[in-house]
Amino acid sequence: MKLPHRRQFLHLASGTAALPFAPRIAQAQAYPTRPVRIIVGFPAGTSPDVAARVIGQWLSERLGQQFVIENKIGAASNLATEAVVRASPDGYSLLMVSTANAINATLYEKLNFNFVRDIAPVAGVMRLPEAIVVHPSFPARTIPEFIAYAKANPGKVTIGTPAVGTPQYVAGELLKIMAGVNIALIPYRGGPQAVSDLLGGQIHGVIGTVLLLIEQIRAGAVRPIGIISATRSELLPEIPTVGEFVPDFASTNWNGVGAPRNTPADIIERLNLEINAGLADPKMQARIADVGGSVLAGSSSDFGKLIAADTEKWGKVIRAANIKPE
Repeated sequence: MKLPHRRQFLHLASGTAALPFAPRIAQAQAYPTRPVRIIVGFPAGTSPDVAARVIGQWLSERLGQQFVIENKIGAASNLATEAVVRASPDGYSLLMVSTANAINATLYEKLNFNFVRDIAPVAGVMRLPEAIVVHPSFPARTIPEFIAYAKANPGKVTIGTPAVGTPQYVAGELLKIMAGVNIALIPYRGGPQAVSDLLGGQIHGVIGTVLLLIEQIRAGAVRPIGIISATRSELLPEIPTVGEFVPDFASTNWNGVGAPRNTPADIIERLNLEINAGLADPKMQARIADVGGSVLAGSSSDFGKLIAADTEKWGKVIRAANIKPE
């Protein structure tokens, strides 16, 4: 039998090796062939909803199919997460993931899913900086002064946050642990209610997103004393981070896209590529900046590492502070 020439053999071998991957490549190139749902566990107007609508519009325009936002509200986003966990892993049901998911993994003891195991990270979308603000009559003007005052008046400083278990609430617990202060965290149904009580003088301060607080800050109705995120806010560049005074303190509120586990890797890679293309677009960056955020670009692996790190971090805080869901 005549053996094939070496060059022919290599050509045949490479062609044969490529065959198993051909259907996957075709699948990724064809996707999506029908509308895609992005399920959000929070109401319209919240940061996960805003992130979903911004990236959904981009993906609709880029991929030629509608990315439909579906708000499935309840159980601090756990209902939405479970809906995606149970969905077919075909790329047509996506989850708008947030810091709340990383917190809920420990906060709720009897979930019907394991968030880190059952949701595949696709891509980050945006970070939302948060701040501590106080009433203008409050004696502290800086984080060191705030800590000193709280230590001199244990249990008497009242700080409003959204509900128990929200990123802002657990950030307050982290501050108590790391700064060694005894402050009273007052949970509200939402951030606006906390701000209303702060303006009325019923509480001393609020931990909230810069987006929530920026108009009151600009009006001089509240005084910002520190950014609790890892980096300073572009909207308030003159305000230092808490971490500049309390080493290693940081609480970052983020949003991104996840999919059911076992979603084909090529579909995840295509979505990640298209989302990152959007995050590199100046118009998209401007839209995210308009809501007080900054882009959270990177690979699906990068996003997965962030999710895993925050799940572990907030798990430690929840256990140390013995936080229970309301």
